[in-house]
Amino acid sequence: MLSYNNPSLVLSNSTEPLTGTVSWKCPSNIAIVKYWGKHGMQLPKNASVSFTLEKAFTNTEIKYSPKDNSENSLRFYFEGEEKPSFLPKIHHFIDRIKNTFPFLRELDLEIHSSNSFPHSAGIASSASSMGALALCFCSLEKEIFGKEETPDAFLKKASYIARLGSGSACRSIFPYASVWGKHEDVEGSDDYFGIAFEENLHEVFKSFRDDILIISKSEKEVSSTLGHQLMDTNIFAKRRFQQASDNLSLLLPILEKGDVEEFGEIAEAEALSLHALMMTSNPSFILMTPNTLKAISRIRRFRKEQKLPVYFTLDAGPNIHLLYPEEIQDRVGEFKKEQLRSLCEGGQILDDRVGLGPKKNEEK
Repeated sequence: MLSYNNPSLVLSNSTEPLTGTVSWKCPSNIAIVKYWGKHGMQLPKNASVSFTLEKAFTNTEIKYSPKDNSENSLRFYFEGEEKPSFLPKIHHFIDRIKNTFPFLRELDLEIHSSNSFPHSAGIASSASSMGALALCFCSLEKEIFGKEETPDAFLKKASYIARLGSGSACRSIFPYASVWGKHEDVEGSDDYFGIAFEENLHEVFKSFRDDILIISKSEKEVSSTLGHQLMDTNIFAKRRFQQASDNLSLLLPILEKGDVEEFGEIAEAEALSLHALMMTSNPSFILMTPNTLKAISRIRRFRKEQKLPVYFTLDAGPNIHLLYPEEIQDRVGEFKKEQLRSLCEGGQILDDRVGLGPKKNEEK
């Protein structure tokens, strides 16, 4: 078991400056082979592979200073407004990583966060937000203690830390694509952190479009956390974990050779399997809306009539990710305008693509 626990990282005897700011921008990601179900401390029941997005991201800034009294002060601001309701989740995250970063016990923290997309609407906001927090905490450790790590080691640790906040967050740390979860066909894969999947990724997927149809901006009725827990009693769970493993084995050579049509078939099947698991849980829940189903029908009809490789996937929510090669962007643009925009709340479509991963924000 990998562990980054280090009880020596305390500030009591430190002469380093204890006041400062760290800031990261971390993207969300969209799983192509989904993980649904976990065990232990945020460990996946099956391996998954995702694309890292570019324009769907969280910006997070942490201002830190020595704590004024025996209790740490933690304040959280989202979109410029203080949000005490978010604090329990952040406290829980910090509690999980305090043995890795014991110096956090000695700091007051003020966290400012903002998203480029609607929060809790099925665009993996926890992935980008926890990814950004993890990167900030790793940078904070580096700045205070002068820890020298290779870029690969830094990202590996950030992925490990991000997983403790949100499982899918560990995949947002890397450019283009990432695999999380031990799988016999992926060298170096691990349940405790994600790994980059760039070297064997065909160029067509490095510029792949992922336009997000905001079918609904409403917060999900059922959290992903509860959804994962319900897999413990889902009668299809065992077969699903094997299906995901098999699909990942099938997808790896497809991602390498750049076969968009075979990719799309697996992507759509995985998305529908995910939502089928939700509908067969006890209690069951349905996150797709009538407009989600209408959009899927129109995408399939457009693909058949125009003979263009345009596909969809979904996260645990109603919003659709429209997947297609960059070279047909203009033709798909007309389709979105004429047939899909009217199905989106406020006509909102977030035009996105596979991206280069997180970026540390420059000091102001």
